[in-house]
Amino acid sequence: MTEQHTREKALLLLRTALADPTADFRDSQWESISRLVEQRAQLLVVQRTGWGKSLVYFLATRLLRDQGTGPALLISPLLALMRNQILAAERLGIRAATINSSNRSDWDRVREQLLANTVDLLLISPERLANDEFREQYLMPIAGTIGLFVVDEAHCISDWGHDFRPDYRRIVRVLQALPANIPVLATTATANNRVVADITVQLGDRLEVVRGPLQRRSLRLQTIHLPSQAARMAWLAEYLPKLPQSGIVYTLTVRDCERVAGWLQSQDIDAAAYHSNVDPAQREELEQRLLTNDLKVLVATTALGMGFDKPDLGFVVHFQRPGSVVHYYQQVGRAGRAVNDAYGIMLSGDEDQEIADYFTRTALPPEGHTRDILAALERADDGLTLNQLEARLNLSHSQIEKVLKLLSLESPAPVLKQGSRWYATPISYTPDTQKIERLTLLRQTEQARMHAYLHGRECLMQFLGRELDDPSAQPCGRCAACIGAPLMPVEYGIERANQAAAFLRRTEQAIKPRARWRDDALSVYGWSGGIAAELRAEPGRALSIWGDAGWGTLVKYGKQRDGHFDDALVQGLVEMIHERWNPQPFPGWVTCVPSQTHPDLVPDLARRLATVLDLPFVPCIQKIHPTEPQKLMQNSYQQTHNLAGAFTIEAWERIAEPVFLVDDMIDSGWTLTVITALLRAAGSGPVFPVALALVQHE
Repeated sequence: MTEQHTREKALLLLRTALADPTADFRDSQWESISRLVEQRAQLLVVQRTGWGKSLVYFLATRLLRDQGTGPALLISPLLALMRNQILAAERLGIRAATINSSNRSDWDRVREQLLANTVDLLLISPERLANDEFREQYLMPIAGTIGLFVVDEAHCISDWGHDFRPDYRRIVRVLQALPANIPVLATTATANNRVVADITVQLGDRLEVVRGPLQRRSLRLQTIHLPSQAARMAWLAEYLPKLPQSGIVYTLTVRDCERVAGWLQSQDIDAAAYHSNVDPAQREELEQRLLTNDLKVLVATTALGMGFDKPDLGFVVHFQRPGSVVHYYQQVGRAGRAVNDAYGIMLSGDEDQEIADYFTRTALPPEGHTRDILAALERADDGLTLNQLEARLNLSHSQIEKVLKLLSLESPAPVLKQGSRWYATPISYTPDTQKIERLTLLRQTEQARMHAYLHGRECLMQFLGRELDDPSAQPCGRCAACIGAPLMPVEYGIERANQAAAFLRRTEQAIKPRARWRDDALSVYGWSGGIAAELRAEPGRALSIWGDAGWGTLVKYGKQRDGHFDDALVQGLVEMIHERWNPQPFPGWVTCVPSQTHPDLVPDLARRLATVLDLPFVPCIQKIHPTEPQKLMQNSYQQTHNLAGAFTIEAWERIAEPVFLVDDMIDSGWTLTVITALLRAAGSGPVFPVALALVQHE
């Protein structure tokens, strides 16, 4: 078949995919497909969101399969993106399959289809490449026949990219093990020159860069700074109904995602929350509802980000300032792909910088973590499991996992995993501290650039393009800066803001009872395994989240500034208990968690709460030896072991009645869990934990 015939066939497929008999290739689209199909090239395609990067690999897959090649392998970062890609592939008659955590029951069938060569396109996550079973049973049998190797969202390969995912580094190793003449396609919309250079170094000298303009003519951009969450929630309630079609509101944290969605629902706006903790089947349903305009707005974290394709999405609003231009362009680019006017509105508030600093601080493990983990493994006779590492080190589960993952990707690697155990290898390893410092500085610079975007006066689209090293960046003539006036009003109703503030003060948090002890951490009591039902706490409630909008800021002031909790917090607890909780059987007395550092703060709170509830306050819990502050304990084993033998209970005549166990803040919940077990063992009735604030880490 001549190249002209191949092009004609590809054009028919394109028109089928787009359901448009007059559609034609965009600049560089056909050229990229041709280079892959006819010359087995290796390409990095950097094009704006909505340009049609997925069409390049779909059409190339179809044409290569028609030539008799083996299946294409597509590395894709998100389940939401995979679902979109499979649906799009099916429209072209491409038989697509996936191996991921949500479809375990399909794995055997997919393997049979791969071996029978009846799968055209296999989609997997980069994390799946780390799985020995996948590599041995699925990848190796077809490795020599793979017809096209695709890396979607390729900026994740580069640790200079804001969305760096360590498992993407495994892609490079897999590619090196495949036949040298295999065509390779890496795609992204958010790679600046630094990231492009890093990807090129990793994927090899054969990689050619195909780069186009990143400007999106349909997008109309605006920034609005509203310091308080209540103000931004009022703005959303007032103006989301006036924005076109349906859209997405992005939040930086899961708790804000849930809270904003709940607020919008209370204002009769058809909204739903979408984040990594939502059940996969429900996430799929929510994606479908948004695609079919059955939802006005999906409130989402970055779990709904790269590659989600709804061509007529009318708006993307950010509830907080994202951490980088890369993140922002990636997310705002979901809107306006097939409509002439779509809105990208960035709201921002007082908490933005604190959240961004947290993400920067936790992105890379400190050198000390790496040193401590390697030392623990070197001392072990037969390796260590993650749980055993937690018992030996005061590091969180996620911190240990992050270090081990990064170390395992080094070449040669100083650690090795066999089954569930990790071992130190003879490799001498020295962390690249200078690179970590450069990356941290880069993250801080990215935040500063987003601050400049928010408060600058130049064209917003040109700003984004220039930050992504787009040589064709120019004024768009359509954003709020270009026209010199707001696209959407900045003002909002004071009454609506008051309603939002009241809503925030009614969104208390559940305190979930723990069900299992951590190994032998409390052997002094003879407790291990499952927590006996007669020693467990009842479900409890916290009035707020520490330092958050609503009550959380007042709690923070009382703890850190005033040394006394405001009477309004006591009244808030009483209203929560009587109006929205009403625990049964209702407690007959109140006690509290004792503190070394603030001996009067919590007892005073508990005493005032008991007075208003008309219940006796009995400080029957005594701390008999000092402990390290629980906030310094980084994992469940250390948090639990730190409390061993620290408390004793003094019996009193009505101890058998149900009781409120009061604390100011709850972090891990182990202090309440241990004290509850001691209370129950001493003869108390059901224990209901109640606190001013829950500390959440995201």
